Amino acid sequence: MRFEQTVLAGAWVIELDRLEDERGWFARCFDVDEFQMRGMNPVVAQCNLSFNRRKGTLRGLHYQAEPHEETKLVRCVRGAIFDVAVDLRPGSETFCHWVAFELSAGNGLALYVPAGVAHGFQTLTDEAEVSYQMGGSYVPEAARGVRWDDPAFAIDWPPAIEGRIISERDSAFPDFAGREQ
Repeated sequence: MRFEQTVLAGAWVIELDRLEDERGWFARCFDVDEFQMRGMNPVVAQCNLSFNRRKGTLRGLHYQAEPHEETKLVRCVRGAIFDVAVDLRPGSETFCHWVAFELSAGNGLALYVPAGVAHGFQTLTDEAEVSYQMGGSYVPEAARGVRWDDPAFAIDWPPAIEGRIISERDSAFPDFAGREQ
């Protein structure tokens, strides 16, 4: 694996080192020691899959409030997504900044999202499937979100040519400015 620190404090892009031959390829995609060496949380408390039927589906931006923050290791295993992380950690040097990467089954990239950072994505293909390794268990009463189009972040989402599909819950998150964490 190759680790690249992003401009967002504590967020990493992880690229697979594929060993290829006539059968296909093999790659290590998680290693506790490699994560610990970089100050990343290697705990996997829960694994989730998200299947998205249509291109333009937007999920997020989600996070869990203290003391239930969670890390995420996100990988697109079918299709492609525009994956976004937004720093909501007060006092962080990258507070309210965001990063985004295209994750796809083809490029094999993963995004490590640290605790206290909101996460979301928009599908770039039909039938996109996303795998998450979570560093904490889901706690419904700690679930929070910020609006995908909040002007406090000004995320440059790709256009949804065929229309954006977003849940009522996700589209109803209030503006971030002045909100309690």
